[in-house]
Amino acid sequence: MHNRVTRQISVQPFTLKECEEFATKQKMLIDTNQILDYYMILGGVPYYWKHLDKSKGLPQNIDNLFFNNDAVLKDEFAEIFNSLFKHSEKYVTLVITLGRKRMGLTREEIVDLSNVSDGGSITRMLEELEQCGFIRSYYGFGKKHRDRIFQLIDLFSLFYLNFIHDGKKNDEHYWTNNFNTSKHNTWRGYAFEQVCLWHIPQIKHKLGISGVSTNYSSWRSMENSAQIDLVIDRNDHIINLCEMKYSKDEYTITKEYNDILRKRYAIFTDETKTRKTAHTTMITTFGVKHNIYWGNIQSEVVLDDLFMI
Repeated sequence: MHNRVTRQISVQPFTLKECEEFATKQKMLIDTNQILDYYMILGGVPYYWKHLDKSKGLPQNIDNLFFNNDAVLKDEFAEIFNSLFKHSEKYVTLVITLGRKRMGLTREEIVDLSNVSDGGSITRMLEELEQCGFIRSYYGFGKKHRDRIFQLIDLFSLFYLNFIHDGKKNDEHYWTNNFNTSKHNTWRGYAFEQVCLWHIPQIKHKLGISGVSTNYSSWRSMENSAQIDLVIDRNDHIINLCEMKYSKDEYTITKEYNDILRKRYAIFTDETKTRKTAHTTMITTFGVKHNIYWGNIQSEVVLDDLFMI
């Protein structure tokens, strides 16, 4: 049977809704917020979800999976790459390099920062990493095709690089003891952004534009530090500038943050010279508090909306 592959199947990770259904089948009593917390660590890989113990809470389950001496997934990161790629250490180096830059890197930046020799093989390795779902490639809003950006989006890899890769965790109860530290809260904010990127169809559904042709990308200013992590460019002459914010309660737009949003909007419209109408869209876990600044946003998406389809 050697070399007799007749068809390749692209197996996509479960969505939040599918993970909810899987957890229900496993008789786990968890709400959507807990499912999100698990998803930000495990992604939508059912093999990982299968190891969750329904009698334990999230911190205890994560300790059992990653930080105990006999943790099932402690060495999973290395095993994944060893099983998928020859010379896997080069692929791991690329993933680690991309993990250091939230919005991603160009091919030239990857070459400079990774110290992986560029004989044309980096292009092939990046393509293979994208085919396997570890990274995505996109063109910054308004950029030409030669400016393609590569970004790490695999949630499991992001979690591993943040909390396990340094090999310094000797506490078998690390997640339980550090569940709400500032480092973890910073990671949650970024992980939530990646969850949103895995659920673009659900976001479009909530915005009522499922049938509208769209392109999505990120944008960063050429002149200052302004950036927008998700730009949905629609064929109906509207652009959604999406702000993705993880919060344990309603998200409050303060005067300072409102000023940032207005400045960012002005810089975006000025630099891109777009003739389309730009809408500010807030994507949050529990919605935006209706204060005096709430009226400055045009649309909202909340966590429950990401479970809709």
